[in-house]
Amino acid sequence: MIGRIAGVILHRARDHVLIDVRGVGYIVHVSERTAAALPPAGQATALYTDLLVREDLLQLFGFPTMLEKEWHRLLTGVQGVGAKVSLAILGTLGPEGLARAIALGDWSTVRKAQGVGPKLAQRVVLELKDKAPAIMAIGGDLTVEAEGAGVPAIEADTPAAPAPASMAGAGARPRAAVTAQAAAEALSALSNLGYGASEAAMAVAQAQTEEPEATTTALIRASLKKLAPKG
Repeated sequence: MIGRIAGVILHRARDHVLIDVRGVGYIVHVSERTAAALPPAGQATALYTDLLVREDLLQLFGFPTMLEKEWHRLLTGVQGVGAKVSLAILGTLGPEGLARAIALGDWSTVRKAQGVGPKLAQRVVLELKDKAPAIMAIGGDLTVEAEGAGVPAIEADTPAAPAPASMAGAGARPRAAVTAQAAAEALSALSNLGYGASEAAMAVAQAQTEEPEATTTALIRASLKKLAPKG
Protein backbone atom coordinates (compact mmCIF):
# COMPACT_ATOMS: atom_id res chain seq x y z
CA MET A 1 0.00 0.00 0.00
CA ILE A 2 1.14 3.55 -0.67
CA GLY A 3 1.04 4.87 2.87
CA ARG A 4 2.52 8.31 2.43
CA ILE A 5 3.06 10.75 -0.42
CA ALA A 6 5.62 13.54 -0.20
CA GLY A 7 6.52 15.93 -3.00
CA VAL A 8 5.76 19.26 -4.63
CA ILE A 9 2.22 20.47 -5.25
CA LEU A 10 1.54 20.97 -8.96
CA HIS A 11 -2.18 21.72 -8.68
CA ARG A 12 -4.60 22.19 -5.81
CA ALA A 13 -8.39 21.96 -6.08
CA ARG A 14 -11.29 21.93 -3.64
CA ASP A 15 -11.32 18.14 -3.26
CA HIS A 16 -7.97 16.90 -4.60
CA VAL A 17 -4.33 17.79 -5.06
CA LEU A 18 -1.76 16.78 -7.68
CA ILE A 19 1.63 16.06 -6.11
CA ASP A 20 4.81 15.58 -8.12
CA VAL A 21 7.08 12.91 -6.68
CA ARG A 22 10.33 12.83 -8.64
CA GLY A 23 8.63 13.31 -11.97
CA VAL A 24 5.50 11.24 -11.28
CA GLY A 25 2.24 13.07 -10.57
CA TYR A 26 -0.13 11.56 -8.02
CA ILE A 27 -3.75 12.71 -7.73
CA VAL A 28 -4.72 12.55 -4.06
CA HIS A 29 -8.33 13.10 -3.00
CA VAL A 30 -8.71 15.12 0.20
CA SER A 31 -11.41 16.75 2.30
CA GLU A 32 -12.16 20.44 1.84
CA ARG A 33 -10.66 21.08 5.28
CA THR A 34 -7.39 19.41 4.26
CA ALA A 35 -7.32 21.13 0.87
CA ALA A 36 -7.73 24.53 2.48
CA ALA A 37 -4.81 23.89 4.83
CA LEU A 38 -2.35 22.78 2.13
CA PRO A 39 0.38 25.16 0.93
CA PRO A 40 0.07 26.76 -2.54
CA ALA A 41 1.26 25.17 -5.77
CA GLY A 42 5.02 25.01 -6.07
CA GLN A 43 5.60 24.20 -2.41
CA ALA A 44 6.38 20.84 -0.80
CA THR A 45 3.84 18.90 1.19
CA ALA A 46 3.24 15.39 2.52
CA LEU A 47 0.09 13.40 3.21
CA TYR A 48 -0.62 10.02 4.75
CA THR A 49 -2.61 8.05 2.20
CA ASP A 50 -5.11 5.26 1.86
CA LEU A 51 -5.34 3.42 -1.47
CA LEU A 52 -8.76 2.38 -2.76
CA VAL A 53 -8.50 -0.55 -5.18
CA ARG A 54 -11.35 -1.63 -7.45
CA GLU A 55 -11.46 -3.61 -10.67
CA ASP A 56 -11.57 -0.47 -12.80
CA LEU A 57 -10.30 2.16 -10.40
CA LEU A 58 -7.32 3.11 -8.22
CA GLN A 59 -7.73 6.16 -6.00
CA LEU A 60 -5.53 7.72 -3.33
CA PHE A 61 -7.08 9.53 -0.39
CA GLY A 62 -4.88 11.83 1.65
CA PHE A 63 -4.82 12.91 5.29
CA PRO A 64 -2.58 15.36 7.15
CA THR A 65 -2.20 13.08 10.19
CA MET A 66 -2.29 9.38 11.01
CA LEU A 67 -5.16 10.11 13.41
CA GLU A 68 -7.36 11.33 10.58
CA LYS A 69 -6.35 8.38 8.41
CA GLU A 70 -7.34 5.92 11.15
CA TRP A 71 -10.73 7.60 11.51
CA HIS A 72 -11.16 7.30 7.74
CA ARG A 73 -10.47 3.57 7.93
CA LEU A 74 -13.04 3.18 10.70
CA LEU A 75 -15.65 5.25 8.91
CA THR A 76 -15.34 3.37 5.63
CA GLY A 77 -15.91 0.15 7.56
CA VAL A 78 -19.45 1.30 8.33
CA GLN A 79 -22.05 0.12 5.84
CA GLY A 80 -23.10 2.98 3.60
CA VAL A 81 -20.00 5.09 4.24
CA GLY A 82 -17.76 5.29 1.20
CA ALA A 83 -14.52 7.19 0.88
CA LYS A 84 -16.19 10.41 -0.27
CA VAL A 85 -18.72 10.38 2.58
CA SER A 86 -15.88 9.72 5.01
CA LEU A 87 -14.00 12.75 3.67
CA ALA A 88 -17.17 14.83 3.99
CA ILE A 89 -17.54 13.83 7.66
CA LEU A 90 -13.90 14.47 8.47
CA GLY A 91 -13.94 17.70 6.51
CA THR A 92 -16.93 18.93 8.47
CA LEU A 93 -16.01 17.76 11.97
CA GLY A 94 -12.30 17.03 11.97
CA PRO A 95 -11.01 13.96 13.85
CA GLU A 96 -11.41 15.55 17.29
CA GLY A 97 -14.95 16.72 16.60
CA LEU A 98 -15.88 13.30 15.23
CA ALA A 99 -14.43 11.56 18.28
CA ARG A 100 -16.46 13.76 20.63
CA ALA A 101 -19.67 13.31 18.62
CA ILE A 102 -19.36 9.53 18.67
CA ALA A 103 -18.39 9.37 22.34
CA LEU A 104 -21.41 11.52 23.21
CA GLY A 105 -23.77 9.64 20.90
CA ASP A 106 -24.40 12.93 19.10
CA TRP A 107 -25.52 11.68 15.69
CA SER A 108 -27.09 15.05 14.82
CA THR A 109 -23.59 16.54 14.60
CA VAL A 110 -22.44 13.76 12.28
CA ARG A 111 -25.48 14.47 10.13
CA LYS A 112 -24.14 17.96 9.34
CA ALA A 113 -21.74 16.42 6.81
CA GLN A 114 -22.89 16.53 3.20
CA GLY A 115 -24.40 13.27 2.01
CA VAL A 116 -25.13 11.98 5.51
CA GLY A 117 -28.77 11.40 6.42
CA PRO A 118 -30.15 10.71 9.89
CA LYS A 119 -30.14 6.92 9.55
CA LEU A 120 -26.55 6.83 8.35
CA ALA A 121 -25.45 9.25 11.06
CA GLN A 122 -27.05 7.05 13.71
CA ARG A 123 -25.38 3.97 12.23
CA VAL A 124 -21.96 5.65 12.33
CA VAL A 125 -22.37 6.55 15.99
CA LEU A 126 -23.77 3.14 16.94
CA GLU A 127 -21.12 1.08 15.15
CA LEU A 128 -18.15 3.19 16.21
CA LYS A 129 -19.05 4.05 19.80
CA ASP A 130 -17.04 1.09 21.17
CA LYS A 131 -14.08 1.84 18.88
CA ALA A 132 -13.86 5.58 19.54
CA PRO A 133 -12.19 5.26 23.00
CA ALA A 134 -9.27 3.29 21.55
CA ILE A 135 -8.58 5.92 18.89
CA MET A 136 -9.04 8.74 21.41
CA ALA A 137 -6.60 7.00 23.77
CA ILE A 138 -3.79 7.07 21.22
CA GLY A 139 -4.83 10.24 19.45
CA GLY A 140 -1.98 12.32 20.85
CA ASP A 141 0.56 9.99 19.24
CA LEU A 142 -1.18 10.06 15.85
CA THR A 143 -1.59 13.80 15.33
CA VAL A 144 1.95 14.49 14.13
CA GLU A 145 1.70 15.87 10.64
CA ALA A 146 3.47 14.26 7.69
CA GLU A 147 6.20 16.63 6.52
CA GLY A 148 8.99 16.84 3.97
CA ALA A 149 9.39 15.78 0.36
CA GLY A 150 10.56 12.49 -1.06
CA VAL A 151 9.34 9.25 -2.58
CA PRO A 152 6.06 7.65 -1.51
CA ALA A 153 6.38 5.46 1.55
CA ILE A 154 4.97 1.95 1.56
CA GLU A 155 3.38 0.84 4.77
CA ALA A 156 1.33 -2.04 6.11
CA ASP A 157 -2.36 -1.79 7.00
CA THR A 158 -1.49 -1.22 10.66
CA PRO A 159 -0.70 2.27 11.95
CA ALA A 160 2.90 3.27 11.38
CA ALA A 161 5.04 5.37 13.69
CA PRO A 162 4.33 9.09 13.26
CA ALA A 163 6.68 11.14 11.14
CA PRO A 164 9.14 13.37 13.04
CA ALA A 165 7.58 16.62 14.20
CA SER A 166 8.72 19.85 12.60
CA MET A 167 11.37 21.75 14.50
CA ALA A 168 9.90 25.06 13.37
CA GLY A 169 8.53 27.08 16.25
CA ALA A 170 10.99 25.55 18.74
CA GLY A 171 9.01 22.43 19.40
CA ALA A 172 5.57 24.01 19.39
CA ARG A 173 2.78 21.49 18.84
CA PRO A 174 -0.43 22.04 16.88
CA ARG A 175 -3.50 22.69 19.01
CA ALA A 176 -5.13 19.50 17.74
CA ALA A 177 -2.16 17.46 18.98
CA VAL A 178 -2.26 19.09 22.41
CA THR A 179 -6.02 18.53 22.67
CA ALA A 180 -5.74 14.91 21.58
CA GLN A 181 -2.86 14.29 23.99
CA ALA A 182 -4.83 15.70 26.91
CA ALA A 183 -7.80 13.48 26.05
CA ALA A 184 -5.54 10.44 25.69
CA GLU A 185 -3.89 11.01 29.06
CA ALA A 186 -7.22 11.66 30.76
CA LEU A 187 -8.67 8.44 29.32
CA SER A 188 -5.62 6.50 30.50
CA ALA A 189 -5.94 7.92 34.00
CA LEU A 190 -9.64 7.10 34.20
CA SER A 191 -8.98 3.59 32.91
CA ASN A 192 -6.37 3.10 35.63
CA LEU A 193 -9.00 4.14 38.16
CA GLY A 194 -11.25 1.35 36.93
CA TYR A 195 -13.73 3.18 34.74
CA GLY A 196 -14.96 1.50 31.57
CA ALA A 197 -13.69 2.72 28.21
CA SER A 198 -17.07 3.95 26.92
CA GLU A 199 -18.13 5.81 30.07
CA ALA A 200 -14.66 7.35 30.42
CA ALA A 201 -14.66 8.47 26.78
CA MET A 202 -18.09 10.06 27.19
CA ALA A 203 -17.03 11.92 30.32
CA VAL A 204 -13.83 13.19 28.70
CA ALA A 205 -15.71 14.24 25.56
CA GLN A 206 -18.26 16.17 27.63
CA ALA A 207 -15.56 17.84 29.68
CA GLN A 208 -13.52 18.77 26.62
CA THR A 209 -16.58 20.18 24.87
CA GLU A 210 -17.14 22.49 27.84
CA GLU A 211 -13.43 23.33 28.25
CA PRO A 212 -11.62 22.87 24.89
CA GLU A 213 -8.36 24.32 26.27
CA ALA A 214 -8.34 22.23 29.46
CA THR A 215 -5.03 20.73 30.55
CA THR A 216 -4.78 17.02 31.30
CA THR A 217 -5.16 17.62 35.04
CA ALA A 218 -8.19 19.86 34.57
CA LEU A 219 -9.71 17.39 32.13
CA ILE A 220 -9.31 14.49 34.58
CA ARG A 221 -10.85 16.54 37.38
CA ALA A 222 -13.82 17.60 35.24
CA SER A 223 -14.34 14.07 33.95
CA LEU A 224 -14.33 12.62 37.46
CA LYS A 225 -17.04 15.09 38.46
CA LYS A 226 -19.18 13.86 35.59
CA LEU A 227 -18.56 10.24 36.53
CA ALA A 228 -19.38 10.78 40.20
CA PRO A 229 -22.65 9.20 41.38
CA LYS A 230 -25.53 11.65 41.25
CA GLY A 231 -27.71 12.29 44.21
